[in-house]
Amino acid sequence: MDTDLARTWVQAIAAAVEKHKDHLTQLDSAIGDADHGVNMHRGFSAATTALADYEADTPGSVLAKTGNTLISSVGGASGPLYGGAFRAIGKALDTPTADTRQFAAALAAGLASVQKLGAAAPGDKTMIDAYAPALATFQQQADAGADFAAAALAAADAAEKGMRTTTPMQARKGRASYLGARSIGHQDPGATSTALIFRALAETVVAR
Repeated sequence: MDTDLARTWVQAIAAAVEKHKDHLTQLDSAIGDADHGVNMHRGFSAATTALADYEADTPGSVLAKTGNTLISSVGGASGPLYGGAFRAIGKALDTPTADTRQFAAALAAGLASVQKLGAAAPGDKTMIDAYAPALATFQQQADAGADFAAAALAAADAAEKGMRTTTPMQARKGRASYLGARSIGHQDPGATSTALIFRALAETVVAR
């Protein structure tokens, strides 16, 4: 992971969110405030604009800038959660380039930020249900000596599998938790956008 790859990743996330904006909003309309797609689109559009003329010397500075922009531009819980994650990832990547193990550690810092702020755990029907398995898989790949592309692809697959597991869950955190058993049968929008983020990473790395 270097500065150019970090920029391209953020641009790829923005493109994926724009493409799936209506789907994210549909999912959120069932168990949330029906604004997740709009909020994520606003945030990552603002991030790509902020990065356009931003002179960064490390991938961490690109991702920290992204996080700060998300926090300042996204409403609801999404801004602090996703912005905090990217800011934590960026803070952990204060080096010109990061290898697979270093990036795994940075992803772990991002998850820790989300869990600290949201107080959610796997099984609560949140973005963590996609993030945690993606991180675990990325770390396993890194520990096994896999290259960055292989780790990113495996993590994206794990995130999407985790995303799908949220459908039969009853929400225990966030707006959806107010619905109780009525939240069962709906895929979590946060897990869905998190899976988009990991898939964008994989596609960015593979295309390089």
